[in-house]
Amino acid sequence: MHAGLVGKSLGPGVFLAALVLIGGCASTPDEFRDPRDPLEPYNRAAYRFTTDFDNAFLKPIAKGYKYVTPEPVDRGITNFFNNIDDVTSAVNNLLQFKLSRFGSDVGRVVVNSTVGLLGFLDVATNMGLPSYKEDFGQTLGYWGFGPGPYFVIPILGPSTIRDAIGLAGDIYVDPFFSVNKNEIYWGAVAVRLIDRRADLLKATDLLDEAALDPYSFTRDAYLQRRRAKVYDGNPPPETEADEAWLGAGYGAKPVQTNRAPDGRPEQQP
Repeated sequence: MHAGLVGKSLGPGVFLAALVLIGGCASTPDEFRDPRDPLEPYNRAAYRFTTDFDNAFLKPIAKGYKYVTPEPVDRGITNFFNNIDDVTSAVNNLLQFKLSRFGSDVGRVVVNSTVGLLGFLDVATNMGLPSYKEDFGQTLGYWGFGPGPYFVIPILGPSTIRDAIGLAGDIYVDPFFSVNKNEIYWGAVAVRLIDRRADLLKATDLLDEAALDPYSFTRDAYLQRRRAKVYDGNPPPETEADEAWLGAGYGAKPVQTNRAPDGRPEQQP
């Protein structure tokens, strides 16, 4: 779930609540503890709260939205918010010196905002301009910041300490952050949240049916996906990645990987 719009006013309260919950959680026996998830007691509590909130509110609303919204309109709304995400992606590709990707993101925003009618039509993809969707968590990872512990943000879902910090950058760059009228801002928050939740209905139903422990499955899938995204689909061997996971001090030395001129990590020999 993308949190760029949600955190403008919600963030401080969410993190304060998280710190209180962390302080009250019991410890997990060492033999069962995943080293990437030292906050597991808190995270499981936050996951249960988020799941209950979703089942009570978000999921029924998303199903109703999916039922009454014609498929072309639903796709257009998704395209519109994806176009907004390309703005954030362009900034992050520039910060990572991935200039070819930065150019592609800028091209997507220009084409989709004009020919694509403010982004409701994804014309750029058909023109061969791929979508990268870089975020500030990935930018911090690119510059050597370890992901830190796995961290579930109530309502918003899976994250890491690094990605939670990067969320502040995503919120600041999001074009809707500068909207001063609360009714417009929160209207966009609601539509974006419901649209994203509706797009995930089939995936979450499959997760509920297939996973013996949905929390562990979600955690492992999220961490694997984020690691792949930080390294642009070419993560280093696990033995090298372990140092980044477990030595996740901020300001640590960057993980040593060979990078091509556009910033993409090169394949290991």
